[in-house]
Order: sequence, then structure tokens, then C-alpha cells
Amino acid sequence: MDCRPFFFKKFAMFHHRSTMRIGTDAVLFAQWLDVTDKDNVLDVGTGSGIIPMILAQKGAASIDAVELDSDSCEEARLNFNISAFSSKLNVFQDDVRLYSNNNQKKYDLIVSNPPYYSSDVKPINEKKVMARHVSTLSYNDLLVSAKKMMKDDARFALVLPYFESRLFIKEAENLGFHLQKEFLISPIEGKEPNRVNMQFVLTEVKSVEQEFFTIRNKDYSYTDEYKFFLKDYYLDF
Repeated sequence: MDCRPFFFKKFAMFHHRSTMRIGTDAVLFAQWLDVTDKDNVLDVGTGSGIIPMILAQKGAASIDAVELDSDSCEEARLNFNISAFSSKLNVFQDDVRLYSNNNQKKYDLIVSNPPYYSSDVKPINEKKVMARHVSTLSYNDLLVSAKKMMKDDARFALVLPYFESRLFIKEAENLGFHLQKEFLISPIEGKEPNRVNMQFVLTEVKSVEQEFFTIRNKDYSYTDEYKFFLKDYYLDF
């Protein structure tokens, strides 16, 4: 097992013990999110803590993280403690359904890179089942838990594969959420989007802000927009 940390421009992170290693989805998602220096944020299912770390670098006031897996939680805590943003970051080992019932704190922004396997074919690794299969945390559970902890003007954001995102929007609308904006991500020029960043609010929305984004050119090199978008994080950019 490769136990070396992953180095970004302003922090480094261990991620070999977590249910899911650092990936493009989470980094793009975190950079896409708008935060202010007054935002109190909650990350649901933080893994090694990559989303809170990026949001801390972007200037959020504070970020709490909830993680069910003990190894992931310990690794996130280590990453938080050794970072320059440690005073902003907290992680709790808990099921978000219990956390939302027991926690009185209200958040300005709740984010998640949530479970997304909706078929009956599950990953063999049990930790990945926990991290990535909807049988562990349903979309309804996630939405209900988030809604309990949102301020009236709060935002709720997440990233999902394209097909699952369409199902999630319907589920969210049934619970009083309104899609405010979405960021459709294509893996390569000319291909349909396969990931979608979405942000919901609890108030009516006149029109949905929609943006398209491409990661790679046809020759598999990174697009200029991708390199510019992540220039504050990746060492190569």
C-alpha cells in the first residue's frame, strides 16, 4: 500500500486509510462551491477530509465533517490537525442521521460527495460498500438529515453521476428543495457529462444556473479550463 501523502500547493493529506482515495470528483466539487468568510459548513461523509481542506483554503469560517468509518475519521482528523487550517476544522465519527437528530447547530452550507451505486452490484470491498452504495445512506436520508441542519437561507450541494443526479433532483423536489445551479462535467471533449455538481436551496428559484465543463481534450491532455480551475491546488498547474 502506498502510504505517502498527496501534496497540494498549500497542504498535504494522507488518504491511504480512507474508504475512498482523493479523486477528481471531490476536488472539482470543492473548488466549484462558493463560500464566504462567514459560512459555517458541514461535510457529510468526509473520507480523508479533502473537501473541508479546500473549503478552508478558500476562506470558509468553519467546517465540521461527519464520517461513519473509523479509519477515515482518524485520517481526516490527522489531516486537519497537521494543516494550517486546523482551527477551522472538526471531524465527528457519527452517522449523519444520528448527528442531525442530536446536533442543534445550523449551517450555511451542507455539502456531500455521497454514495452513488444504485444497482444491485456492489463493490467487493466492504468499506467501499459503506462509502459508495445507496443501501447504506439513501438519498432520502441524506436530504432529510441536511434539511434539519440548514438555516433558512442555507445551501445544500453535492456531486453525483449524471443519471443518479436526475433521480436525486426529483427526490429533492419532493422534500421541498429547489435546484439553484448545476455544473455538468464531461470527462473528455465531445462526450456527454458523466458527473454533475448540484446546489439546492429551500426557497423558490426563478431559473437554474447551468454550466458545462470539460476535463480533457480529445488527445487526453487536460483542457485549459481544467488547469485554470484547479491552479490553486495541483502542483503541476
